[in-house]
Amino acid sequence: MILAGDVGATKILLEVGEARSGRWEPAFSKRYATRDEVGFPDALREFLDDWKRAGGGGAIDAAAFGVAGMVEGRRVKMTHRPWIVDADFICNRFGIGKARVANDLGAAAHGIDWIAPEDIVEIQPGHADPVEPRVVLGVGTGLGISYRVNVGGKLHEIAGEGGHANFAPSNATHAELWQTIYRAQGRCSAEDVLCGHGLQHIYGHITGRGAHVRGAQGFPESAEISAGAERGDAVCKATLELFADCLGSVAGDHAVSLMARGGVFLVGGVVSKITPHLASDRFRQSFCAKGVHSAVMMRIPVRAVRSERIAVIGAARMAAEL
Repeated sequence: MILAGDVGATKILLEVGEARSGRWEPAFSKRYATRDEVGFPDALREFLDDWKRAGGGGAIDAAAFGVAGMVEGRRVKMTHRPWIVDADFICNRFGIGKARVANDLGAAAHGIDWIAPEDIVEIQPGHADPVEPRVVLGVGTGLGISYRVNVGGKLHEIAGEGGHANFAPSNATHAELWQTIYRAQGRCSAEDVLCGHGLQHIYGHITGRGAHVRGAQGFPESAEISAGAERGDAVCKATLELFADCLGSVAGDHAVSLMARGGVFLVGGVVSKITPHLASDRFRQSFCAKGVHSAVMMRIPVRAVRSERIAVIGAARMAAEL
């Protein structure tokens, strides 16, 4: 029996089940709001109790968790929560034989091959070479970035904190957005543009209200912006168009840096809600606009993963490998 989890700033998804023939088969799954929990051990205890009440139970052979933060040995310090998720503590506290913690985007990159085909949407066509590098961008509460590269014939994840690198404007429209955010907070990272809060920044920029300062009243939530675009609201549609333009530029920067002929994958809660807007000319044109390498970029496949379970599926794969 395997325990797998996706521990994010907004939600915690936990599952128990078995890995069979290269697929994850959960027996029990629960989602918790991170803000409702005192710490991760409390959420895990709640989950195990819920599982037992549902008729489950028994020994867990291995566990793995994708956590939204920086990995330090066998611990992850979360970026947007004052939590530390510690593999050794989890083993000792809950009697689990083996456990691993990873960055959530590293876990997502590890789970790509276990995702059901119906959960993958083609954004830009192309042949993905399975031994060439991949890039995975996770767009949700924050912006996460992970690479998957071939080392000695085996693919390995390299998960850093690329979302916190500076946002590099690639045209005059991007530069104006950069100025709006910079004036409000003195810096503009890629994450300031490309996450749920980034959608609010872009909305404020387009409406002339300026960047969204946390706690400001009158700004729609990111889900409301995507819903407004679906209804045909002109401002919401323009917000998502500029968001797709900026995401294409940043995704293309990482793809050209790595020559990601293994493909670029877009994941996360925001991606799952706005996938139709990403399958647009603005995203592809911005992604491919890399000067002398533009023709090469046009051959790199880009896929959107609609399932929000990708990090927990990748964590399950990691646990199975333990």
